[in-house]
Amino acid sequence: MNKLGFSYNMNTCAACGSCQVACKESHGLKPEEFFRRVSLLMEGPYSGSCNHCEDPACVNACPTGAMYRSADGTIQHDDGRCIGCGSCMWNCPYGAISFSKTKGVTQKCDSCVQRRTLGLEPLCVAACPTGSLKFGPVENVSADMSFLPDPSVTHPVLNITPSSRYLRINSNDGGITEEADNE
Repeated sequence: MNKLGFSYNMNTCAACGSCQVACKESHGLKPEEFFRRVSLLMEGPYSGSCNHCEDPACVNACPTGAMYRSADGTIQHDDGRCIGCGSCMWNCPYGAISFSKTKGVTQKCDSCVQRRTLGLEPLCVAACPTGSLKFGPVENVSADMSFLPDPSVTHPVLNITPSSRYLRINSNDGGITEEADNE
């Protein structure tokens, strides 16, 4: 099976928050809970969620195996195995995992696995009016997608390789500044 993942085009995102709202409503999240957040960075908007990393720090830190890589390459969470210790949350450099006080466990984006089993795309992707968010086989990610903002803007603490192919576009002249295959 092909590895699946999200791709995001910062150049076309309108920062409207439709992806964030659709995700919150679909998962019944409380006002303070997020699986996807739209942030405004110096270089433009960024819609961030779980990056379904190639070498996921959250999976490596989970003592019970509640956080795991599924057969399709996405990182999933099993509430039944989670003891709520927060190790996965503390080790995620993207802040993509939160703690549910109601459930007593951590939670994160599951790439709408229930919708995908019905042949539908994740709700955040379906709700994006500009088509800036995509989801599918990593090797089919379009060349005009930039997956993450430039590291000089976000200053990540750890070097985690997301499971994606991305292309950064220079916002000044539209030229390609970096191309990488993160596998």
